[in-house]
Amino acid sequence: MPEAADAVKPEGEGEAPAEAEEKTAEDDEVLPEGEEEAHQSQEITGLFLQHPETTVAVTGTDIVFTAKVDSTTLSRKPTIKWLKGKWLDLGSKAGKHMQFKETFDRATKIYTWDMKIIKVVPGDAGAYRCEVTSKDKCDSSAFDISVEGEDAGEDEGSLDFSALLKKPVVDEEKADVWEILKNAQPSEYEKIAFEYGITDLRGLLKRLKKMKTVEPKHSDAFLKRMESAYSVDKGKKIVLEVEVVDPNAQVKWLKNGQEIKSSAKYIIESVGNIRTLTINRCSLADDAAYECVIGEEKSFTEVFVKEPPVTITKLLDDYHVVVGERVEFEVEVSVEGAHVNWSFGYPLTFPSPCLSLSPHSLRSSRFPLYPCLSHSAFSLLPPSEKELEVLQNIADLTVKAEDQAMFKCEVSDEKVTGKWLKDGVEVLPSSRIKLTHIGRIHRLTIDEVKPEDAGDYTFIPDGYALSLSAKLNFLDPPKIHLDTTGNMVSKNTIIVVAGNKLRLDVEISGEPPPTVVWAKGDTAITALEGRVRTENRKDLSCFVIEGAEREDEGNYSITVTNPAGEDKANLFVKIVDVPDCPENVKCTSVGEDCATMVWEPPKFDGGVPVTGYLMERKKKGSTRWTKLNFDVFEGVTYEAKRMIEGVLYEMRVYAVNGIGMSQPSLNSKPFMPIAATSEPLGLKVHDVTDTTCTLKWLAPEKIGAGGLDGYVIEYCKEGGEGVSRWYKGSGDRQLPKIRLPRYLRQKYLRRVGDKINLTIPFQGKPRPKVQWYKDGEELDVRVASIRNSEVDSILFIRSAERSHSGKYELVLQIENMEARAILEIRIVETPGPPEVVKVTDVWGFNAALEWKPPKDDGNCEITGYTIQKADKKTNEWFTIYDHNRRTNCTASDLIMGNEYMFRVFSENLVGKSEDFCLSKDTAIIPKIGVYVCVYEKDMQSAPKFIQPLLDRSVVAGYSTAISCAVRGFPKPKIRWLRNKIPLDENPRFLMQNNQGVLTLNIRKPSQYDGGKFTCKAINPLGEDVVECTLILTIQYEQHPNVPLQPAVIFSSSHSSQGGQGGWR
Repeated sequence: MPEAADAVKPEGEGEAPAEAEEKTAEDDEVLPEGEEEAHQSQEITGLFLQHPETTVAVTGTDIVFTAKVDSTTLSRKPTIKWLKGKWLDLGSKAGKHMQFKETFDRATKIYTWDMKIIKVVPGDAGAYRCEVTSKDKCDSSAFDISVEGEDAGEDEGSLDFSALLKKPVVDEEKADVWEILKNAQPSEYEKIAFEYGITDLRGLLKRLKKMKTVEPKHSDAFLKRMESAYSVDKGKKIVLEVEVVDPNAQVKWLKNGQEIKSSAKYIIESVGNIRTLTINRCSLADDAAYECVIGEEKSFTEVFVKEPPVTITKLLDDYHVVVGERVEFEVEVSVEGAHVNWSFGYPLTFPSPCLSLSPHSLRSSRFPLYPCLSHSAFSLLPPSEKELEVLQNIADLTVKAEDQAMFKCEVSDEKVTGKWLKDGVEVLPSSRIKLTHIGRIHRLTIDEVKPEDAGDYTFIPDGYALSLSAKLNFLDPPKIHLDTTGNMVSKNTIIVVAGNKLRLDVEISGEPPPTVVWAKGDTAITALEGRVRTENRKDLSCFVIEGAEREDEGNYSITVTNPAGEDKANLFVKIVDVPDCPENVKCTSVGEDCATMVWEPPKFDGGVPVTGYLMERKKKGSTRWTKLNFDVFEGVTYEAKRMIEGVLYEMRVYAVNGIGMSQPSLNSKPFMPIAATSEPLGLKVHDVTDTTCTLKWLAPEKIGAGGLDGYVIEYCKEGGEGVSRWYKGSGDRQLPKIRLPRYLRQKYLRRVGDKINLTIPFQGKPRPKVQWYKDGEELDVRVASIRNSEVDSILFIRSAERSHSGKYELVLQIENMEARAILEIRIVETPGPPEVVKVTDVWGFNAALEWKPPKDDGNCEITGYTIQKADKKTNEWFTIYDHNRRTNCTASDLIMGNEYMFRVFSENLVGKSEDFCLSKDTAIIPKIGVYVCVYEKDMQSAPKFIQPLLDRSVVAGYSTAISCAVRGFPKPKIRWLRNKIPLDENPRFLMQNNQGVLTLNIRKPSQYDGGKFTCKAINPLGEDVVECTLILTIQYEQHPNVPLQPAVIFSSSHSSQGGQGGWR
């Protein structure tokens, strides 16, 4: 039989010379038009592992040709055809003369086909071909048969008349006909084929098509498509992947034309330009056609699900039994419910993987062999003439590690010997295993029992149809092998940062496998799913905490038990976190440009000692915080400097530990740096009586931003011994003073309907009398609400009206002393429209306008006017002047022959008036010069963009704009879209249309606002679209590091001076 090399023929190798190629082309089968198209869709690949080879046969002998194909890369079972010449299918000739055979090796997945010709005759000589096809792949192999020997008679076989009619091939050197055909015009193919003797024109065209490289079809949506087909085993996972051009493109996945939704079975992912569809646990229902769709373009593939072959996972064991015993054979197969064939020298019909034979079927005259895709055998012993009596049977044993196990039995005959078997294998004596026979007692002793000693033990007396069996069970006490490395800082203590995941894998051992119980304190943890759960595997138990929290801290225990004993281990899980924020931040003292702050440490330090603090301050009413230190400050008292006197400040503090920085503390109460006043000057006694003394002095030279509240008078006796004692005088008074806030020292403006809530602090002792006035008259309580305290007065108006405008005066009185403060409140709103807009003059292409100011100025000054014009033909208004401060203007660049009308809006600090004033007359621009006859032209046209959108790349966070220009009549309706989503309701995008110039303003775009922007213009005559791509880049800022260094504690000292007796 001819043999071929067992290798896949590489593509392009082993090609026949030009003469053989020409012969093959001539011998190719001429296919119908439909079949030719099917063949052209198949890919020519090297599928053969072994090719049929050309051979020379002797008349009357048998020959066999073999072809092999590897099906591991094929999605479907391959089919084969044996052909003679170019059209004769030998499958129809199967019989006594020709025989065909097909086999499949499940282990290697190789198909083998044999063609056997019995008693070769000269008529069998000729050219043969073997073709194999599998869906979209095919391969072909040609071979020849030559017959030698005496001329055959008529009965030796049928003649191949097609082979006899062929002209003999004359070997002569020729030019390469295929190169000539490649460079020739298609109209010359027939002439060249006739010249070189090629008759199969269809085969010629097919070969030329294979020789030409096909340019891959360009796709605007896909960079890489899916393969034409995929193959996957049943129960396995498969991933379908495409690469798209636009990373923001949205794709749809279809199965047999139906859209696939993301689920546990179908997982749809998008990473950059890659789009994937993952199918988990493929079943036969997943054998279908799949598509990935982007807009109008599609990527198509087919998935073929293969059922895995049935294999034997556990082979048969050999058995040694005696006559009359029952024997049972058992195998394990990979697929449940698979059909199993048993044979006993001949096939047996037992579909089950288990075969039992009754005692009457086991006779010594039969020495059976039972194979089941594996080989196993058992032998039969001749029956004994004398029966043996068992006085003591062996019993099952259960022992622990390192203990001794002893099997003991007693039979009636002292001379009987026997064999000990373990799981069907004879036990041989060793240093640990001892076999003894004393009288009628047989013993098997095993010292220092190990796990591998467990099993079934059998004693078989020699010459008797008898066996004694028992089982040895091995007990290994459970044990926990706790790894104290990794997160453990000390023995059985684990530290976990809050928010992180804890996974503790604990190895356990024991036989039989122990039961594991995790517990926190006295509460068992039984959950197999969730944030806190346990996972048990073979010889391993896992304890998992997802996203550790402070409540998870505590003592944990693991307990393992089995019949041999129990073991327990204790663990302490410590959760560390950033500390809580500091508490009670307050200001204890202030200076001219400094303030002393104190606070209390956080109640919880996060499980790690606090290393220091970071401070921030801000002005009251501001949102901008300023860092006061970049190095961690260790104390709880800090002196803040470089502040502005007379300005209110607030402070907050952060706590820092080894894990990180805490949340900020609550803001301190507002405080104001104020310098102390200097001492009074020129103190002297003005008058003295029997019980009183009148003093006079000058005001201090330096008072400071805090102002002067009053004076404290003290006195002492002159000439006292030691340190003089000073007493306060009875003239303790504090002048009334109003601390009017800065924003109230100028005109206070509010819109109609706003709420007014003014707090005005003051001072004075004793408590001053507070009185409010409006425009010189006492304030009516129905106009505004007043609330007074010892330190301030509050003016409250729930809804402001124009009538609330005026001058408000606050008066404080203490006896004959008083303080006054005046604040002006003005309630404003938008103004009314201007009056009497008229066209005063028209000349050339210009028109002069005048108007009068509005009657209602909204209670504030008019800041300007907005003037607009409109052509009566289109009635579209365009602004010609904005913020014009005068009551007249000139409209220029008017179009000849058009009639214009004008309107004017007034403006103030609040905004533009809601109504406008329309001009009573119009401005007509007359036509001058030569008059020509003008025919009316239809100006209607479909929208068309005359300036497209341009791609842009901007930095995220900075406002930007994109623009284009469009023309069309009637005026088209404009729509903006981002990634095919309309932007009509999005306030972050401002759309403008100025005489056909379209602008899209994007306010502070984020990194997610990029993508493809589309502008559509639509009118009744049609629509037009332009697109552009906006790319957002991110600009990173580098923040200074905060190294942990010792802080410097600033301290200040005060000195006191003693004085002589007298007044101060």
